[in-house]
Amino acid sequence: MQSFSMGRSFSLLRRLSSSSFPVTHCGRRAFQTSRSLSRVPDFAFAFDIDGVFLRSAKPIPGAAESLALLKQQGIPFILLTNGGGKHETERVAEISEKLRVPLDPSLIVQSHSPFAELVRGPDEQSSLENKSVLVVGGDGDSCRQVAEKYGFKNVITPGDIFMANPAIWPFSKVFHDYYEQFARPLPNPMDPTDPTKGLKVDAIFVFNDPRDWALDTQVILDFLLSSQGVLGTISDKNGRTDLPNRGFLQDGQPPLYFSNPDLWWAAAYHLPRLGQGGFREALDGTWAAVTGGPSKGAELKKTVIGKPHQGTYEFAENQMRRNRLQAFGPTADTPLRNVYMVGDNPESDIQGANTYRSPHGSKWHSLLVRTGVYNGGDPAWTPESILDDVKKAVEYGLKASQWKV
Repeated sequence: MQSFSMGRSFSLLRRLSSSSFPVTHCGRRAFQTSRSLSRVPDFAFAFDIDGVFLRSAKPIPGAAESLALLKQQGIPFILLTNGGGKHETERVAEISEKLRVPLDPSLIVQSHSPFAELVRGPDEQSSLENKSVLVVGGDGDSCRQVAEKYGFKNVITPGDIFMANPAIWPFSKVFHDYYEQFARPLPNPMDPTDPTKGLKVDAIFVFNDPRDWALDTQVILDFLLSSQGVLGTISDKNGRTDLPNRGFLQDGQPPLYFSNPDLWWAAAYHLPRLGQGGFREALDGTWAAVTGGPSKGAELKKTVIGKPHQGTYEFAENQMRRNRLQAFGPTADTPLRNVYMVGDNPESDIQGANTYRSPHGSKWHSLLVRTGVYNGGDPAWTPESILDDVKKAVEYGLKASQWKV
């Protein structure tokens, strides 16, 4: 697995963390309070969403009150989630409605938010703005719509490909009516007589948890085994022992990006459910079965972003610092001393906070709550503290920072 390092990633989050978030609307409204902002907090909070504020779209007790308190006190915070599937403005609007706490889009970083920076690369050749990209995952074509709002102009989904040629995966015919609702004609349909003239994609993005794992696996595999990323072709370099990676992914195939490494997430069911990380592991297994995998010198190269990776946390910290500066003005142009990461998943929230090294010298504290994925016992990554819920976590941070309400 690679993190922000291959293909067109351009050291993705390193570049992102020093730039403005492409879809936020930073401003004083993000931290409007009912009192004079006379004190400038030297600490902040970062929160996961699912399992911390919401459980199956329902508010967790104490969540709304905790956010309202932080807003009233002018204490910076950010919602740092491995979730996605919707545009940031839409996602924040839903959270605001459910918690009854007005929130600004500048306060959220979703798993796929950084993909917006790949629309326009440092030069025309690396830009994906006018090239065809495959977007996988999410309900219907919601992720296609997000990608288009980010600026991608030619977005294709596996459903488009299936509807153009159902034979590509005959076992998805039970989903025909579903795909028919949102599928679009392909810009360059496959020509059975000459596959080299068919559909070409220049990047594959897994934006959100796939719904039809079988079709999505088949389509992604087809592109990764193709010549020059053209659907329906097969590279003659595949399997050659005289080439790096035994010839696999050495023939202009599209880079593969995952937005979320989480194996589990907290849903309505009483036990955690498989997330995007489960799909990635399944794809890894299929790739290994087809190519021999890493043990045979054929690695599935990919870029994985999201918590717990360093770049995601660095981007979130810089977003908080920008918000803080907007709220308080030049007096807040100083590093945060402490940041309290509140999450329910030891292997993303807690691991990320424990391993993150702030370029600004901020100390991150990992606080694990019992309202989501974690259900007791010794967590895979040891937090600074285990607390019942987000309300207790906020109280912990306020007390530790000696902030009197």
